[in-house]
Amino acid sequence: MQNQLEKSAGLALIIGSILVIITMVFHPVGGNFEHLLKISKMAIISHGLAIISIPILAFGFWGLTVRLGKNDSLSLLGFIIMLFGLLAGMLAAAINGLALPFFIKQYQDQSVEIITQINHIIHYGFALNKAMDYIFIASCCFAIVLWSIIIIKKSTLPKWIAYLGLLLGIAAIMLMLSNVAFTNLYSFRIFIAGLVSWIIVTGYAITKTKNT
Repeated sequence: MQNQLEKSAGLALIIGSILVIITMVFHPVGGNFEHLLKISKMAIISHGLAIISIPILAFGFWGLTVRLGKNDSLSLLGFIIMLFGLLAGMLAAAINGLALPFFIKQYQDQSVEIITQINHIIHYGFALNKAMDYIFIASCCFAIVLWSIIIIKKSTLPKWIAYLGLLLGIAAIMLMLSNVAFTNLYSFRIFIAGLVSWIIVTGYAITKTKNT
């Protein structure tokens, strides 16, 4: 039963990662009021896919936690931190990809003065999104580092996955501490590419290896 759970979770990690990749491919670049109106449909679709991926990934990460030891304090802490990050990611997607398009559509025929005021609200929304992005990135990195340490100690998965996770997690944390702009779309895409690469190989390893 546990092996079946883990295999299903590994598959969930792969599927969730594919949805995230599709999201990033079609994720539009932000801008002013007029630009956001033009891209609103694509923003809703791409962020909707991101929101769908979150519970799928959460299930997958629970399976990873079970594989690494659900009674292991570090493993469980990693899962809780990852859930915290996924929640931040969901809020960012909901604010930027759902709430913002719905909000600006109500004002598309308003005067220039009102639209100027709306642009200030849009900038505030971008600031909220940036904060959520930082929480998401930091949480993912810390969780992956914790899980990687467990993999090295227990050899529950191939150790090269752990070393890849440590490299990704520590490098991203160091870049954040160095004030590298991780939250613009292009830098965020680079981080997501590294993140989903680790998630996919981890999910594949879970489906192909037995718990010892």
